[in-house]
Amino acid sequence: MNAKSKGYTLIVVLLCAFALTIYGAYSPARKAQKQQIVCIKFKNGVENGAIEQHMSGFAALKHEIPQVVGYTSGKTILPNGAVSDYDVVHYLTFQNEADIKTFEKSDAYKEFVTENKGIWEKTLIVNADIRQ
Repeated sequence: MNAKSKGYTLIVVLLCAFALTIYGAYSPARKAQKQQIVCIKFKNGVENGAIEQHMSGFAALKHEIPQVVGYTSGKTILPNGAVSDYDVVHYLTFQNEADIKTFEKSDAYKEFVTENKGIWEKTLIVNADIRQ
């Protein structure tokens, strides 16, 4: 390998290292340490459209509130056709308890609750550590 090729190779390696450093600085891994589980029971007679709007509205909070590291949701299911105390469950993950509090105090979350609490019969919120 001649000196010119070595020089180009060194430049490429340095540019790649710089790009990876910048990527790491602006995209840090956010490890979830805490979770919040939100269970919702809808009032009798609530239309499917209102439930779907609730589900998509809650999911949108992940994009509006940066403290949310991860989000999933689903309808509750029980074996043998048993009836659940709650209709849907939302799973949120956070880095720490302060992030949970920030989420709960955010304008976006408060607005979501105000817009949707009229269709809720009851809710259950459980905060927990994530064990790995």
